[in-house]
Amino acid sequence: MSCIQVGSKKMLKPRLTYTRKERLKNKTVISNLFSNGQSYSLYPIRVVYTTNPDAKSDAPIQFALSVSKKKFKKAVDRNRVRRLIREAWRLEKETIIQTLPENAPPIALMIIFTGKEIPDFKTIKKSVGRIGSRGWVVGDA
Repeated sequence: MSCIQVGSKKMLKPRLTYTRKERLKNKTVISNLFSNGQSYSLYPIRVVYTTNPDAKSDAPIQFALSVSKKKFKKAVDRNRVRRLIREAWRLEKETIIQTLPENAPPIALMIIFTGKEIPDFKTIKKSVGRIGSRGWVVGDA
């Protein structure tokens, strides 16, 4: 963590990163996410999440994303949307983690882009920033 000077006090500034430990790659966890997970829409994204008690990572939320090949034929367009979502996630991750309940088990989360056109960054950041606003249904559900 780096330090920033605020008046006469030095404060720690959180590192805004998206590390390997935070990536959701396990196929069994992803299939469990779609079979047993909760979901809601925040246009132009759809959020699917579930608890992941046997996570091998120490990250509170493991994250993956998907962009439809049916809606975006060109890989360049799909990659552009992915980059926008990843950047918004990287910037909003700390505020989303703060919305988790105390002692919550790790969460597996997937963002599915549902829009039909390439969005601007402002729209994506607003939607990603609202992920924790609906509350989390975690526990023995």
